[in-house]
Amino acid sequence: MEAIASSSSRRGSFVQRLLANRSFVLGAALVAIVVVLASLAGLVAPFDPLKGNFRDRMAPPGMQHWMGTDHFGRDILSRVLFGARISLLIGLTVTLITAAAGVFIGALAGYFRKLDGPLMRLMDAFMAFPSIILAIAISSVLGASVINVILALSIAATPHTSRIVRASVLVVREMEYVEAARAMGASHARILVRHVLANALAPLVVRMTYVFAVAILVEAVLSFIGVGPPPPTPTFGGIVANGRDFIVTAPWITIAPGIAIVISVLGLNLLGDGLRDVLDPRLAVPIR
Repeated sequence: MEAIASSSSRRGSFVQRLLANRSFVLGAALVAIVVVLASLAGLVAPFDPLKGNFRDRMAPPGMQHWMGTDHFGRDILSRVLFGARISLLIGLTVTLITAAAGVFIGALAGYFRKLDGPLMRLMDAFMAFPSIILAIAISSVLGASVINVILALSIAATPHTSRIVRASVLVVREMEYVEAARAMGASHARILVRHVLANALAPLVVRMTYVFAVAILVEAVLSFIGVGPPPPTPTFGGIVANGRDFIVTAPWITIAPGIAIVISVLGLNLLGDGLRDVLDPRLAVPIR
């Protein structure tokens, strides 16, 4: 009973610290707004995001079209809402794949010394290229599609993630409780999962919020240059790309998705900063 009470007390204390962190609360609120609007896009969106109306081509924001229309007469608000759904889906999938691959590679490299050199040299080879350039190259070779964008972004983000996990595992594997588990005859798999990874994943949680934000941003870049999800699929970058030729005459086409990108990325970054401060108070930056 005492162990259960102690565990419940620790969880309560952790939640209280999260709610007391202004960065986390603000970031969580922004992310929640974007997620709710994207999830309810089918109910909230006033028009079909793919249906054009040439009578309302490039209409400015007004009572009927709150964010205006594009050069095909499609409602920008509806396209942004459905675009948020696609962009968040890509970001979440990339985050999950990157986390799984990063934990697998980083744990093997950090725990088994013989695998450290080969695996990290392979990761170094990928890290020799900037992540965005690597993602553009992979997506260009594979072709424009949602699956290929997810694959390209996951490959680009995995090397840095695996290095973060490896660094944490290198520290935790030398702890006394790990040595005690080895002395008691625990298998490598049990030690790695129950003792090492369980105490080395705090930096990964913060890293995943960053990966999520970068995935949304890089997906917008890929869509903007034409190697992202193909038209007419609405994505943040795709909507911006549609309006780049009309930036002077119809700036609302690019402003609306641009604001959506800023809100999404800012919310995820604030969320990550708050988690970092709570999970590792030594890195917290005092607010003045």
